[in-house]
Amino acid sequence: MSTDTLEEVDLDVKVTDAGDHDLFAHYCRKADIERSMFEGIDITALCGKKWRPSRDFAAFPVCPDCKEIWETMQVTPE
Repeated sequence: MSTDTLEEVDLDVKVTDAGDHDLFAHYCRKADIERSMFEGIDITALCGKKWRPSRDFAAFPVCPDCKEIWETMQVTPE
């Protein structure tokens, strides 16, 4: 009679808060932010990042991609 042995698998999974790896303030529509706060939906920033805002990002640097897109959207007076 043979005995099968199951080896223990070590799963070292580090759980991080969503967005901790990306500490930038992103540009998005104000209406989307308000809707997200009330309805709990994900929103999309100008750079394409999708997330659910949960904190004040005023202390973080602005996302360089969002800033570049925002600057190209601005109308320059002639």
